[in-house]
Amino acid sequence: MVDAVAPVNELYGDSPADEFGPLKLKTLRQHLVEHGLCRTEINKRVGRIKRVFKWAVSEELISPSTHEGLRSVTGLKFGRTTARESEPVKPVEERLIDLTLPFMSPQVDAMVRLQLLTGMRPSEVSTMRSVCFDRTAVVWLYEPDNHKNRWRGHRRVIPLGPRSQEIMRPFLDRPESQFLFSPAEAEEWRNEQRVLHRNRRTPVYPCELITREKRRKEACSRKSKRPKGTCYCADSYRRAIAYATKKSNRERSKDDPRAVVVPSWAPYQLRHTFATRMRKMHGVEAAQLGLGHACTKLVDLYAEKDLSLLVELAKQNG
Repeated sequence: MVDAVAPVNELYGDSPADEFGPLKLKTLRQHLVEHGLCRTEINKRVGRIKRVFKWAVSEELISPSTHEGLRSVTGLKFGRTTARESEPVKPVEERLIDLTLPFMSPQVDAMVRLQLLTGMRPSEVSTMRSVCFDRTAVVWLYEPDNHKNRWRGHRRVIPLGPRSQEIMRPFLDRPESQFLFSPAEAEEWRNEQRVLHRNRRTPVYPCELITREKRRKEACSRKSKRPKGTCYCADSYRRAIAYATKKSNRERSKDDPRAVVVPSWAPYQLRHTFATRMRKMHGVEAAQLGLGHACTKLVDLYAEKDLSLLVELAKQNG
């Protein structure tokens, strides 16, 4: 919401709210186009701006005609605007994930593997706590405190089988109210790895000592500005994966210059990978249940369609 309202304050912050009409909204929309935002994101932000003015009308802060005027501005249409189109979110190949996992901290590694097994959203896996588990049966049940569709009255129950339980077991030795995966603990683990790396037999050159000191000062300055928290957020989780991807490419290229380059991928792509695998192996309904969707039509947004059946029919019928 802040990202949507900030341009309004920037362009028209000195004007009365009642004077913000359709033409000004279109000018602001073009301002977003010129700043490189994709069409769908622009439509989302314009929709949020309209809802802000709708709330203002409900509080009798502005006249209803202002909101009615803004409602007349439709969203940008595909192929009818100069705004760029966003790339659809695709599943990430499991072989690329396997190349990245060795360069992750244990916390991020566990979250990635849990997402692949369960189809959880990034927010659901990063906020896991023992108090949310029902461990009375062979398959544990995890019900997040908060999830995307909670406001609709939907329940979200995620089964955790033996493989998922084994991944989580090293992180269960903490109070039930504490988050399982902590960025602060991941930072401690990285510091320990740096110490182990220093106990090497090859000589350390002066240039490397200078670089180490520079990195240490940068780390101290970052730590003072933003200390590591007790829970990953969507952005910190994404950045941790991006860091591991770059490190994977860098380290593997040292041993083999022709090594496969892992493209950058995001946590939400793991959900698409899970949905595609479930749809192929067990059908659309299984993918829908795993994703926690209310209907099967949403599965098409996440799971790539399996064309193998059509390929076989084409072989037979030409």
